[in-house]
Amino acid sequence: MKAERAALLVIDVQRGFDEPGWGPRNNRQAEANVSRLLAAWREAGRPVLHAQHVSVEPGSTLGPGQPGVEIKPEAEPHPGEPVFRKHVNSAFIGTELEAYLREHGIESLVMVGLTTNHCVSTTARMAGNLGFETYVVEDATATFDRVGPDGVLHPAELVHAVSLASLHGEFATVVTCAQLLGPRASSETKNTD
Repeated sequence: MKAERAALLVIDVQRGFDEPGWGPRNNRQAEANVSRLLAAWREAGRPVLHAQHVSVEPGSTLGPGQPGVEIKPEAEPHPGEPVFRKHVNSAFIGTELEAYLREHGIESLVMVGLTTNHCVSTTARMAGNLGFETYVVEDATATFDRVGPDGVLHPAELVHAVSLASLHGEFATVVTCAQLLGPRASSETKNTD
């Protein structure tokens, strides 16, 4: 699998997503799985990159100077790992991410983080359109319940599944931690929520 030679891009694993205002969430194991993948990538000496959402919306928990903008401990960048700070959903817009990837000869990306249907999906779509071989790790991503324009509540697990189905085979290849880590993966990496 070419994903094993790809850079790992950790998207928006930030404290603000723990705020109750986001509502019910799926895949409570996402951060633990992100941590496992980070450990494997670092041990193998493969590139690790981070995207951090810094909101320009007034009152956002992900705003500058807010505790919520901080990256969670499970995904804390190590020295030398670049952090691309963004203000919109895509990690490619308003950042040097694409230039960095081209400059370093990185042609494949494995994406993990929050949230599946927003920043992960938007970044994956752009990566695919820009010609990068793109993978999204289903059990190292998560999202929240969403209410449609008709007022219908869509549970987080459904939003997550449909978002991944929309990406798979079109913009990205959806994989699991177990597929990436092989024997290293334990049964705990499977999403049980």
